Amino acid sequence: MSLFNVRKQLTFYGAYHSNPINVFIHVICVPIIQWSAWSMVSNVSTRGLLPTVHYDINRYLVFDLNFSTVHALISIIFYLLLEPTAAFLYAPQGAFMLLSATAVAQNFPELFKYVLGAHIVSWILQFIGHGAAEKRAPALFDNLLQALFLAPFFVHLEILFHFFNYNQQLQQHLKNDVGVEIARIRKLEGDKKRAGKK
Repeated sequence: MSLFNVRKQLTFYGAYHSNPINVFIHVICVPIIQWSAWSMVSNVSTRGLLPTVHYDINRYLVFDLNFSTVHALISIIFYLLLEPTAAFLYAPQGAFMLLSATAVAQNFPELFKYVLGAHIVSWILQFIGHGAAEKRAPALFDNLLQALFLAPFFVHLEILFHFFNYNQQLQQHLKNDVGVEIARIRKLEGDKKRAGKK
């Protein structure tokens, strides 16, 4: 099934994130979007939907069973099915992001406007990256699943590939597959433009 095929998922993502400037913007902005979204959603009431589970590790790290936690758990399970080793490497980062995002929401409510601002600015920068550098609409318009769950993991894999030469065989396959997919997309876009001129 292609949903759990890391190569197919990364090929689709890579076709929309091949420009180095756009990739850099995403490496910075996607974790900010993830963290700020978890922070903003962590105070949404789950009364009657989830059991009350709360643990203060300290003032800056808080575990709370909430919608952000559910999203994080679904995400890490999905990542484990896609690429287990990379998912295990991501888990500490994801846990730290979730715990700190929850702590900020619960213990520092005066920071909400900054969290919201960081979220909005990060989205704007990503759209600029797609429009100015990639010259293509972001993948979220074609694949909402990637926007909601997979983008943080793909950024994590991008870092592993670039800085740690992770899974060279997968890297090479992706480089080839992404090149083919970009050529296919450009041909389709060219065909549409030519059809529109007739």
